[in-house]
Amino acid sequence: MQRIKSLMTRQGLKSPPESLSDVGAIESLRVPGKEEFRELREQPSDPQAEQELINSIEQVYFSTDSFDIVKYELEKLPPVLNLQELEEYRDKLKQQQAAVSKKVADLILEKQPAYVKELERVTSLQTGLQLAAVICTNGRRHLNIAKEGFTQASLGLLANQRKRQLLIGLLKSLRTIKTLQRTDVRLSEMLEEEDYPGAIQLCLECQKAASTFKHYSCISELNSKLQDTLEQIEEQLDVALSKICKNFDINHYTKVQQAYRLLGKTQTAMDQLHMHFTQAIHNTVFQVVLGYVELCAGNTDTKFQKLQYKDLCTDVQLKVKTYLLGTDLSIFKYDDFIFVLDIISRLMQVGEEFCGSKSEVLQESIRKQSVNYFKNYHRTRLDELRMFLENETWELCPVKSNFSILQLHEFKFMEQSRSPSVSPNKQPSSTSSKMVTLFEQYCSGGNPFEIQADHKDEETEDVLASNGYESDEQEKSAYQEYDSDSDVPEELKQDYVDEQTGDAPVKSVSRETLKSRKKSDYSLNKVNAPILTNTTLNVIRLVGKYMQMMNILKPIAFDVIHFMSQLFDYYLYAIYTFFGRNDSLESTGLGLSSSRLRTTLNRIQESLIDLEVSADPTATLTAAEERKEKVPSPHLSHLVVLTFGDTLYGLAERVVATESLVFLAEQFEFLQPHLDAVMPAVKKPFLQQFYSQTVSTASELRKPIYWIVAGKAIDYEQMLLLMANVKWDVKEIMSQHNIYVDALLKEFEQFNTRLNEVSKRVRIPLPVSNILWEHCIRLANRTIVEGYANVKKCSNEGRALMQLDFQQFLMKLEKLTDIRPIPDKEFVETYIKAYYLTENDMERWIKEHREYSTKQLTNLVNVCLGSHINKKARQKLLSAIDDIDRPKR
Repeated sequence: MQRIKSLMTRQGLKSPPESLSDVGAIESLRVPGKEEFRELREQPSDPQAEQELINSIEQVYFSTDSFDIVKYELEKLPPVLNLQELEEYRDKLKQQQAAVSKKVADLILEKQPAYVKELERVTSLQTGLQLAAVICTNGRRHLNIAKEGFTQASLGLLANQRKRQLLIGLLKSLRTIKTLQRTDVRLSEMLEEEDYPGAIQLCLECQKAASTFKHYSCISELNSKLQDTLEQIEEQLDVALSKICKNFDINHYTKVQQAYRLLGKTQTAMDQLHMHFTQAIHNTVFQVVLGYVELCAGNTDTKFQKLQYKDLCTDVQLKVKTYLLGTDLSIFKYDDFIFVLDIISRLMQVGEEFCGSKSEVLQESIRKQSVNYFKNYHRTRLDELRMFLENETWELCPVKSNFSILQLHEFKFMEQSRSPSVSPNKQPSSTSSKMVTLFEQYCSGGNPFEIQADHKDEETEDVLASNGYESDEQEKSAYQEYDSDSDVPEELKQDYVDEQTGDAPVKSVSRETLKSRKKSDYSLNKVNAPILTNTTLNVIRLVGKYMQMMNILKPIAFDVIHFMSQLFDYYLYAIYTFFGRNDSLESTGLGLSSSRLRTTLNRIQESLIDLEVSADPTATLTAAEERKEKVPSPHLSHLVVLTFGDTLYGLAERVVATESLVFLAEQFEFLQPHLDAVMPAVKKPFLQQFYSQTVSTASELRKPIYWIVAGKAIDYEQMLLLMANVKWDVKEIMSQHNIYVDALLKEFEQFNTRLNEVSKRVRIPLPVSNILWEHCIRLANRTIVEGYANVKKCSNEGRALMQLDFQQFLMKLEKLTDIRPIPDKEFVETYIKAYYLTENDMERWIKEHREYSTKQLTNLVNVCLGSHINKKARQKLLSAIDDIDRPKR
């Protein structure tokens, strides 16, 4: 302590006792004297009595310091003073003062130890601060001495030490680089030992280490070398993988798989393994077939080794095919099977004509084997059709306007038969009464077994248009807009087709006719080519192949037609599933799906669609066999987007899909006479039912599919919100319509613009545009009625305003579309006119108009008639509405 005091003295600082007088806050503190404590202790010591005295003090005494107590007491004195009362009041105040003073004294005594302790702490803190100041001063002085005594040699020492550390780090890096450059020897050794996982692991670690030292120029070359080594390892891995196909070793295979896993290419390993197995099988089979061909040829000519496997198989002796025909026909491709079956059919015909009798056993055997083959083939084609549908983007397949299925290779055989457009009973008697036998046909020359195998390859199909147009002139005229002063091109007049009736092209179409149809016929800017997709074309080709089978082997005609119907059923079901399925369709009450269409879809789903994800192992054998006949439900490709409003929610894709189905149905109708001619008489009811209940319903899918577009193309909810803001209880006749009418018309104009934009991508037939406009107008009119049904108050002038709004809407709408009459126009007008009905007429009107909802009818009663009928009459009308609604619930 003495050393601290002497140090403080040298620094010119005061000791704590001397400097205590400088603390103003401590000096201002005052402790009550002993006399005051004594007087306070002589006061009554009853705590309860003291507390009661304190509680009796008025609250004003506890206010701020500026409060004047004397003035307050003087103002309380009465006008006439009473000495005795004043003395009593004075004594009371003294007692209260004494109680407060005693309370304060007690609190001071209670807190006095803490006060003393805090005072000591402040004194100690001051002493510590003074000592810290001394230390800081001495420290600064010593630092100044050290600064002046520090030399340049010391700094040089530190710089050399830093350089030494850097060189040590560099030496370590160089040793690492030297180790990396020597790893190629070790990698070669590991590859020779077939330690592929270890080699890859070492190479990857070296690459990681090399990336750490990439700032050295020598490392770039090393990186390239390591990458080449890694690629070399992958090549050796592929070679090792190929050896597994013929010599499987589990340890060897494990190493290879671990190596591919380190490379992150397990899927590549599987793909390569499949390829090697395929190649190994192909090479093995090729050698076997080559040996048999050389054996049959009786020589070892090298020309056989240069042949492709497909061509080598064609040199196999016919007797082998004949043998296989009697045991396992499923190995043939379809074209080869038709080829063989046609030869067998001709052989049987020759035998029957030569012997004058038929071989029923042989025919039945061939029929059964053909049906089994065709059933497997058909199952494969159904799975293939599902794959096509799930990958279809529903883009237009550009075919020429004169496209016909008879132009396809698969239907060339129909040119040799009688015209399918003429029913069998209308064929000329000269062609049906006399049948020419094969012996008569080839008596002068020729051979019934001479089949031109290459004839099909020489044929060409000229059905596709290069860019969607058949010529440059046609393309130029297709996008020309026609106004009131422009001339209609002659080629457009000649190609104009009535889309509603399907009549032949009209040769003389007036300009007025084209102008009248311009509003809703968005197909005027496109060539009237059929709307179909690649999948549609594939289905048509399949139908042609099926009909070839049926034409060659007529006893299986029923089975073939049944399978053809499944192709159409699955295509129809897919279109409905992709674009027409909507649980809210039937709730609209608009009859969008007919009972016949719903029945057809349910039949297809029950008989053809496999709704189960996986087979149940506990299922019976019969159930498993039934599932083999079914196909999983298709799923729409993720590339098809139906949620964008700018594209009218995929309208182009919907048009292509739906109209391709309609086109497919038209082709089936075209083929009906031919199918009817080959169908056995006992099975013809099936064919008639297929056409009447399935094919004819294809066009009915338009309504539910395009209704989904119409339901989203116009913002009906916004219109309801705008109508809700209209004041309908006006007191005067209005001459200006409400703003919601303009908003709705603007929505229709935007819909018309978007429809025109879509028509630039794909031709929109007139029936399609009519259905779209009909749906949109119908929904808009029903939304208007719903908006009127939400009205809370309405006057006669308000009802007139409703009529004005609707007439304005109709007038503007008729300029946008030529659909007449306007759909559901009476639905709105009848509802508005119902506002003017009397009580008796309203009850009869409610029973006659059940097309309105309960809410709409209730609003008529409460809002329109509620102001001038009594409660009993209103309740009677509401009961009538409830009676109508009860059967619906």
